Amino acid sequence: MPLDSQALRADWAVDVSRLAELLAARGGMLATAESCTGGMIAAACTDLAGSSAWFERGFVTYSNAAKTELLGVPAALIDAHGAVSEPVARAMAEGAVARSSASVAVAVTGVAGPGGGSADKPVGTVWFGWCVGGETVTQQCRFDGDRAAVRAQTVAHAVRRLVALLDR
Repeated sequence: MPLDSQALRADWAVDVSRLAELLAARGGMLATAESCTGGMIAAACTDLAGSSAWFERGFVTYSNAAKTELLGVPAALIDAHGAVSEPVARAMAEGAVARSSASVAVAVTGVAGPGGGSADKPVGTVWFGWCVGGETVTQQCRFDGDRAAVRAQTVAHAVRRLVALLDR
Protein backbone atom coordinates (compact mmCIF):
# COMPACT_ATOMS: atom_id res chain seq x y z
CA MET A 1 0.00 0.00 0.00
CA PRO A 2 1.57 3.34 -1.01
CA LEU A 3 2.27 5.92 1.64
CA ASP A 4 -0.32 8.69 1.83
CA SER A 5 1.84 11.78 2.29
CA GLN A 6 -1.19 14.06 2.63
CA ALA A 7 -2.56 11.97 5.50
CA LEU A 8 0.85 12.03 7.19
CA ARG A 9 0.97 15.82 6.86
CA ALA A 10 -2.50 16.12 8.40
CA ASP A 11 -1.40 13.84 11.26
CA TRP A 12 1.73 15.82 11.97
CA ALA A 13 -0.22 19.10 11.88
CA VAL A 14 -2.35 17.75 14.76
CA ASP A 15 0.82 16.68 16.58
CA VAL A 16 2.43 20.11 16.04
CA SER A 17 -0.65 21.77 17.56
CA ARG A 18 -0.31 19.54 20.62
CA LEU A 19 3.43 20.25 20.72
CA ALA A 20 2.66 23.98 20.75
CA GLU A 21 0.27 23.54 23.68
CA LEU A 22 2.78 21.51 25.68
CA LEU A 23 5.69 23.89 25.09
CA ALA A 24 3.56 26.94 25.84
CA ALA A 25 2.35 25.36 29.10
CA ARG A 26 5.92 24.84 30.29
CA GLY A 27 7.32 28.04 28.80
CA GLY A 28 9.66 25.99 26.65
CA MET A 29 11.31 26.77 23.35
CA LEU A 30 12.17 24.23 20.64
CA ALA A 31 15.21 23.93 18.40
CA THR A 32 15.51 21.41 15.57
CA ALA A 33 18.72 19.86 14.27
CA GLU A 34 18.05 18.27 10.91
CA SER A 35 20.08 16.42 8.37
CA CYS A 36 18.03 14.05 6.18
CA THR A 37 14.87 16.17 6.44
CA GLY A 38 16.58 19.39 5.38
CA GLY A 39 14.43 21.62 7.59
CA MET A 40 11.08 19.90 7.13
CA ILE A 41 10.51 19.58 10.88
CA ALA A 42 11.14 23.30 11.35
CA ALA A 43 8.80 24.01 8.44
CA ALA A 44 6.09 21.79 9.95
CA CYS A 45 6.41 23.70 13.22
CA THR A 46 6.40 27.14 11.66
CA ASP A 47 3.39 26.29 9.48
CA LEU A 48 1.40 26.83 12.68
CA ALA A 49 0.54 30.48 13.24
CA GLY A 50 2.02 31.79 16.49
CA SER A 51 4.90 29.33 16.47
CA SER A 52 7.35 32.11 17.36
CA ALA A 53 6.04 31.77 20.92
CA TRP A 54 7.58 28.27 21.21
CA PHE A 55 9.86 27.64 18.20
CA GLU A 56 13.32 29.15 18.73
CA ARG A 57 15.37 28.02 15.71
CA GLY A 58 16.24 25.28 13.28
CA PHE A 59 19.67 24.03 12.33
CA VAL A 60 19.92 22.37 8.91
CA THR A 61 23.17 20.45 9.16
CA TYR A 62 23.20 18.33 6.05
CA SER A 63 26.98 18.01 5.79
CA ASN A 64 29.29 16.56 8.40
CA ALA A 65 31.12 19.90 8.54
CA ALA A 66 27.85 21.67 9.35
CA LYS A 67 27.14 19.22 12.17
CA THR A 68 30.55 20.05 13.62
CA GLU A 69 30.52 23.82 13.02
CA LEU A 70 26.91 24.60 13.96
CA LEU A 71 26.12 21.95 16.58
CA GLY A 72 29.54 21.13 18.00
CA VAL A 73 29.39 17.45 17.02
CA PRO A 74 33.00 16.27 17.27
CA ALA A 75 34.42 15.30 13.87
CA ALA A 76 36.05 12.30 15.57
CA LEU A 77 32.59 11.09 16.63
CA ILE A 78 31.36 11.25 13.04
CA ASP A 79 34.53 9.52 11.80
CA ALA A 80 34.16 6.74 14.36
CA HIS A 81 30.43 6.05 14.03
CA GLY A 82 29.26 7.71 10.81
CA ALA A 83 26.82 10.59 10.54
CA VAL A 84 23.87 8.21 10.72
CA SER A 85 24.41 6.85 14.22
CA GLU A 86 23.16 7.03 17.78
CA PRO A 87 26.12 9.04 19.11
CA VAL A 88 25.76 11.65 16.37
CA ALA A 89 21.97 11.98 16.82
CA ARG A 90 22.54 12.43 20.56
CA ALA A 91 25.28 15.03 20.00
CA MET A 92 23.10 16.89 17.50
CA ALA A 93 20.18 17.15 19.94
CA GLU A 94 22.40 18.21 22.81
CA GLY A 95 24.27 20.66 20.56
CA ALA A 96 21.00 22.26 19.44
CA VAL A 97 20.10 23.01 23.06
CA ALA A 98 23.63 24.16 23.92
CA ARG A 99 23.86 26.49 20.92
CA SER A 100 20.45 28.12 21.25
CA SER A 101 18.16 29.47 23.92
CA ALA A 102 15.87 26.45 23.48
CA SER A 103 15.14 24.07 26.33
CA VAL A 104 13.95 21.26 24.06
CA ALA A 105 15.45 19.85 20.85
CA VAL A 106 14.83 17.18 18.27
CA ALA A 107 17.55 15.90 15.94
CA VAL A 108 17.39 13.61 12.91
CA THR A 109 20.12 12.06 10.80
CA GLY A 110 19.45 9.35 8.27
CA VAL A 111 19.58 7.87 4.80
CA ALA A 112 16.59 9.14 2.83
CA GLY A 113 17.69 7.59 -0.47
CA PRO A 114 17.47 6.60 -3.14
CA GLY A 115 21.25 6.14 -2.84
CA GLY A 116 23.65 6.34 0.05
CA GLY A 117 22.56 3.22 1.90
CA SER A 118 24.75 0.33 2.97
CA ALA A 119 24.27 -3.15 4.41
CA ASP A 120 24.56 -1.70 7.94
CA LYS A 121 22.55 1.44 7.21
CA PRO A 122 20.10 0.79 4.37
CA VAL A 123 17.95 3.48 2.82
CA GLY A 124 15.24 4.38 5.31
CA THR A 125 17.52 4.18 8.38
CA VAL A 126 17.04 7.23 10.59
CA TRP A 127 18.47 8.02 14.01
CA PHE A 128 16.52 10.42 16.24
CA GLY A 129 17.60 12.36 19.29
CA TRP A 130 15.26 14.26 21.63
CA CYS A 131 16.64 16.45 24.41
CA VAL A 132 13.95 17.31 26.99
CA GLY A 133 14.55 18.57 30.50
CA GLY A 134 18.26 17.85 30.30
CA GLU A 135 17.66 14.20 29.37
CA THR A 136 18.47 12.89 25.88
CA VAL A 137 16.59 9.96 24.39
CA THR A 138 17.59 8.33 21.10
CA GLN A 139 15.92 5.88 18.76
CA GLN A 140 16.61 4.25 15.43
CA CYS A 141 13.83 3.63 12.91
CA ARG A 142 13.71 2.09 9.46
CA PHE A 143 11.12 3.54 7.12
CA ASP A 144 9.90 2.15 3.80
CA GLY A 145 9.26 3.99 0.60
CA ASP A 146 10.96 6.51 -1.61
CA ARG A 147 12.88 9.60 -0.50
CA ALA A 148 9.73 11.67 0.04
CA ALA A 149 8.12 8.88 2.06
CA VAL A 150 11.17 8.39 4.29
CA ARG A 151 11.40 12.12 4.96
CA ALA A 152 7.66 12.48 5.66
CA GLN A 153 7.69 9.52 8.06
CA THR A 154 10.74 11.01 9.78
CA VAL A 155 8.98 14.33 10.39
CA ALA A 156 5.84 12.60 11.67
CA HIS A 157 7.78 10.35 14.05
CA ALA A 158 10.04 13.15 15.31
CA VAL A 159 7.09 15.34 16.27
CA ARG A 160 4.91 12.53 17.63
CA ARG A 161 7.65 11.19 19.92
CA LEU A 162 8.52 14.70 21.12
CA VAL A 163 4.87 15.22 22.09
CA ALA A 164 4.93 11.92 23.99
CA LEU A 165 8.11 12.89 25.84
CA LEU A 166 6.71 16.27 26.83
CA ASP A 167 3.33 14.81 27.78
CA ARG A 168 4.67 12.27 30.30
